[in-house]
Amino acid sequence: MQMTNNQQVGSLRVRKPMIWRAIANKFRKKRFVLFKTLISSLPRPLLILDVGGTQEFWETMDCIDDELKIIVYNVKPMEVTYPNFSNMVGDARNMKEFQEGEFDIVFSNSAIEHVGTFEQQRQMAEEVQRVGKRYYVQTPNRYFPIEPHFLIPFFQFLPIGLRAFIVSHFKTPWGFKFKDKQKALRYVQHIRLMTESELKNLFPGAKIYKEKVLGITKSFIAYNGW
Repeated sequence: MQMTNNQQVGSLRVRKPMIWRAIANKFRKKRFVLFKTLISSLPRPLLILDVGGTQEFWETMDCIDDELKIIVYNVKPMEVTYPNFSNMVGDARNMKEFQEGEFDIVFSNSAIEHVGTFEQQRQMAEEVQRVGKRYYVQTPNRYFPIEPHFLIPFFQFLPIGLRAFIVSHFKTPWGFKFKDKQKALRYVQHIRLMTESELKNLFPGAKIYKEKVLGITKSFIAYNGW
């Protein structure tokens, strides 16, 4: 769901260009300070469900803590190598494997925009709130000028067909291009960026943190339970 240093795009396996990878990680680390602050006063150990995440993300955030028991939950198997990490494959829209309030925290970084329609995003939001005592959900702002998955200005506002044409004919700044037009179409359809009002609608009562770049909101974090 979320983009890592090694990105799988359709049948392509690409590595992010170093400069964009460094910039993206800088933003992630800056906003991750909020999460570290929120958990600093909580009793250990903490059981965390990372919806759409990877172990690599936690390594990049310098947050490999033995007292954080983290389940990486994704649509495909993810490699885990630390004893406090485990991996589960599943659907964020229906996490039937888990009981109500099973996790101390449900964490999700740049995943909810990948699950489908607004109603499918609602399904994920309801599941996040059901299985977690607390939650922390980050997602890009639809109205930020640069679309983060393609690094193309205002890409999210173009017609679906034109978006598919662009990524099947031109290599994006992330370094990938689709040879198959149908795969390109499925990929762009798979990403639905959210507005602040939509996020508030899905997470009623949540506090909303706004990540700013040059005074413009780049992403939102909905969190609650603290």
